[in-house]
Amino acid sequence: MAWNIVCDSSADMADQKWEDSLVRFISVPLRLLVGEREFVDDEHIRVPQLLEAMREEKTASSTACPSPYAFAQAFSSADCSICFTISGNLSGTLAAATTGRELALEEYPEKKVCVIDSKSTSGCMVLLARRARALIEEAVNPDFEKICAELRIYQAALRTVFTLENFDNLIKNGRMRPLVGNLLHSLGIHVIADTTPQGSIHVADKARGETKTYQAITKQMAASKDCTGAEVIISHCQNLPGAVKLKEQILRDLPVKGVEIMACRGLTSFYAMEKGLILGY
Repeated sequence: MAWNIVCDSSADMADQKWEDSLVRFISVPLRLLVGEREFVDDEHIRVPQLLEAMREEKTASSTACPSPYAFAQAFSSADCSICFTISGNLSGTLAAATTGRELALEEYPEKKVCVIDSKSTSGCMVLLARRARALIEEAVNPDFEKICAELRIYQAALRTVFTLENFDNLIKNGRMRPLVGNLLHSLGIHVIADTTPQGSIHVADKARGETKTYQAITKQMAASKDCTGAEVIISHCQNLPGAVKLKEQILRDLPVKGVEIMACRGLTSFYAMEKGLILGY
């Protein structure tokens, strides 16, 4: 029996070639609209070019979710498919994937398709995809419904926190006043935010300077849940040195299992901007 694990491109991993596996990973790309230019968030996207285009563009940039047909194609190519999407409170992608499921099952009613709202993005979606693969491969006879139920429980236990240094995109999209954004930037103040259980964004704290920011992040992590044995993924937007320092701070402050660093893809770079850091744990 063939299995597909499907994520939209806000999961910071490109198509994975999982050798000797009955599981295939498929990334369904979003599109990023910057002025007259369109960037498809697939393996060909170049994040530095995207960020440069966004800096040069004076008007607001936007995103476009994948079509239901794109999801239907992914679901139709395996016996069983499990799909994780960016939070339904942040994007129409969940609705597109749900419609794609209906389209696939209309044509292939024998197939099994599960769509799960990650209530998050980035590293949490990577953790979900990896857990799905492990559950499938560890089972002698994988039970589709049981695996989906376990993944929903796992999703509810995951948390996301992120920090921003660049506020240009928020200002251009009218989500932050220019005076506030410029003041925060000039003072070296970092905004620290997390996601609510419903998948919306909540500003949790502000800190000045790298060290205080990273300390505030680990404090926020500890307050959000028991991090003992947690797997942590840091996605960085053109900020590997900052990600390394944050990893060191987490390992000092929290009893996590490990910390992995990944680079933001297009969609997460679009929102995080230069030096942004997104944690899933």
